[in-house]
Amino acid sequence: MCGRYASSRGPEDLAGVFEIEKWEPEETLEADYNVAPTKEVYAVLDRPLKDADDRRPVRQLRRLKWGLVPSWAKSPEGAARLINARAETVHEKASYRRAFAARRCIVPADGYYEWVTAKEERDLEVEGKKKRPRKQPYFVLPADGSVFAMAGLYEFWRDRTLPDDHPLAWWATCSVITTEAETAPLAVAPAEGPGSLSDIHPRMPLMLTPDRWDAWLDPARTDVEDLRSLLAPPPEGLMRAYPVSTAVSNVRNNGPELLKELEGPEEGTLF
Repeated sequence: MCGRYASSRGPEDLAGVFEIEKWEPEETLEADYNVAPTKEVYAVLDRPLKDADDRRPVRQLRRLKWGLVPSWAKSPEGAARLINARAETVHEKASYRRAFAARRCIVPADGYYEWVTAKEERDLEVEGKKKRPRKQPYFVLPADGSVFAMAGLYEFWRDRTLPDDHPLAWWATCSVITTEAETAPLAVAPAEGPGSLSDIHPRMPLMLTPDRWDAWLDPARTDVEDLRSLLAPPPEGLMRAYPVSTAVSNVRNNGPELLKELEGPEEGTLF
């Protein structure tokens, strides 16, 4: 799954990577090293500009709230539960299928966090001697340091309790698509701990390699089977993972120190 990630790149950097044509300086977000559900995040999407005579899709960098609210939802209360969509079923689930056909985006990140429960901790939990085993967080990122381009969906939801001219009348939200985690060895694995992404967690965000970006973002592509072909996992061996401080487990902690690589798992969290 993807429940927390880091996003430190600014609009200028992302504009160069994704060939952004339109972004508003007033929508700039601060670097966020502990992005959590319901926060505002950057998303790359192709969409005609509002009120423009030219209706061609324009590559834009937009701010969206992480946690998708379907257009037909009566309220936004379930948004925090719709942060991830499974690649295997995204085309058929009521909450996602409309967005999958017409409103796809890329959610750029430095990488994502995932937590591993040590075997010793799991054994104690099974024996009933420990209710909440301590988990070691790992940071997962492209081994070459490139942007981690997560496949996503976006939606618009109208709050009917507010007038049309109210700034919060429309919600723009998104979800990250996940797939089965790779079982192949990591490109760079920690000295102690997991040797593959599947050793960390059975799911992972679906990373789109640059050769799929244009096709994924193209709103003219609406054939479901054609789109499903874009959900194939990326080539193996592109990722690395390393242990980071358990401070990241508290969403109130935020700063570049959260990305600092530890020499090994913290005491009490041995893999």
